[in-house]
Amino acid sequence: MPVSRPLLFVLACLAVWAVHLGLHLANAYALWPLDGVGHRYGALVELLLILVLGALLAMLLPRALRWRTRRSARPSAELQQERQRIARDLHDHVGSQLVNAMALLDAQVPPQRDALRLLEQCLLDLRLVVDSMEGCDDTLTGRLARLRHRMLPVLQRRGVAMDWSVDCLEGMPAPQGEAAQHLSAIVQEALSNVLQHAQARKVAVRLACEGPHWCLEVRDDGVGGAPEEGAPAAGHGIPGMRRRAQLAGGRLSVLRPPEGGTCVRVLVPHAGAMARHGPVLPRGASAE
Repeated sequence: MPVSRPLLFVLACLAVWAVHLGLHLANAYALWPLDGVGHRYGALVELLLILVLGALLAMLLPRALRWRTRRSARPSAELQQERQRIARDLHDHVGSQLVNAMALLDAQVPPQRDALRLLEQCLLDLRLVVDSMEGCDDTLTGRLARLRHRMLPVLQRRGVAMDWSVDCLEGMPAPQGEAAQHLSAIVQEALSNVLQHAQARKVAVRLACEGPHWCLEVRDDGVGGAPEEGAPAAGHGIPGMRRRAQLAGGRLSVLRPPEGGTCVRVLVPHAGAMARHGPVLPRGASAE
């Protein structure tokens, strides 16, 4: 129903219908002796249509009585089941086709090596999309664990060593739900940049509690190949990561440490923190 109060809407429609029916009956009663057969037939047809309309409105009344305002932002059970079905189909059909295509290529042949890397990246992105469609209420640590499981083999094949440090403090719940989804997507985008642009040999992912904030960092020793601020595709690169950080309630900074490389840092206030601080820059580093 296109209104926020369907019960009132249906009752208002029934009231208008009742007034229309009453006026029609009164008009037919007054003019019935004066009308000819044709007019009387038309009046009966119009009355029948009015009664049918009333029956249709009456059928909506039970549904309007059952309608309740949705109090939770969580997806319904039906929506979660549909997401899981789509995720299974993507994994079983599209994923298997990508694996078959990769099996036809030889990594020792330079032109095929580039195509193999591209297919490997597509398969990785597909698996990450499938993972993101499951566990809507998972915590950030759970999502990061799945991301590490997907990314580590690819990083190792590319010769990139990964240092993983996720500290979970007792009594300090990590972000979860939609905030966790946005934050893990930032890490995914940063690691994707490391694979595609940075030419890095080492990458470090760190999650720790710093004062009133959770601090999430992805640091590499590459050439600083993160996409520029004016990336043309909306929702990608640094602008997309900043937008996700804001949706998670935090702030993102892209830093250039003096020892080189790139550091993507997100500060998010933890639950119960009253003050909201901006990003803290490491000594000697400059924000991009």
